[in-house]
Amino acid sequence: MSNIPTPHISAKSEDIAETVLMPGDPLRAKYIAENFLENSVCFNSVRNMLGFTGTYKGKKISVMGGGMGIPSIGIYSYELFNFYKVEKIIRIGTAGAISSAVNLRDIVIGMGACTNSNYALQYGLSGIFSPIADYDLLKTACDSSLKFGFKFKVGNVLSSDNFYSDDKDALSRWNKMGVLAVEMEAAGLYMNAARAGKKALCILTISDCPLRGESLSSDERQNGFTDMMKIALETA
Repeated sequence: MSNIPTPHISAKSEDIAETVLMPGDPLRAKYIAENFLENSVCFNSVRNMLGFTGTYKGKKISVMGGGMGIPSIGIYSYELFNFYKVEKIIRIGTAGAISSAVNLRDIVIGMGACTNSNYALQYGLSGIFSPIADYDLLKTACDSSLKFGFKFKVGNVLSSDNFYSDDKDALSRWNKMGVLAVEMEAAGLYMNAARAGKKALCILTISDCPLRGESLSSDERQNGFTDMMKIALETA
């Protein structure tokens, strides 16, 4: 019995490319499909988690929303890697700066992803697993950023299970360990990729600096997202 369609993705196997760009917001996936892909076709609308496949510079690429948090991206990336034979997923999202070396509009490429999640508990490991990006994707993203002249930093990010945390000093402690920014999905994506023997990368735009009380307007966020999308498309 085939595993597809899944409870969350209604596509046929051939509908999805080997490379998937994955923003959290499904409407952001729609924006990418309409503005960057040629001949894009919607392959999924289950739970309004929109997915599209088209071509970019002649290459077949898919883009699909992944939702918020490790449980959500954990479901979608697992099904894409294991049931749809996707080889590469590039997450593109926003993050809050933790390090003073990271500022609004900067692009952060997640070399590693710390987490306060227990997602790795399922693997029954005898120690702490360190989720990391695929090196080839990481290098290509850095090269593309340099080509475009975009300001970026590479390093550790924090994938937090909490958007509203009762621990008001948590980010300051992660800052002491050199973590650049906080988001909510990369660690789960990296673990799913590792377990499936596939490739993953997380590219982020800094939309706010919670330790400094700074944030971007909606218009500025739109421009920053566009830069990040260009890097991801070139990396794909």
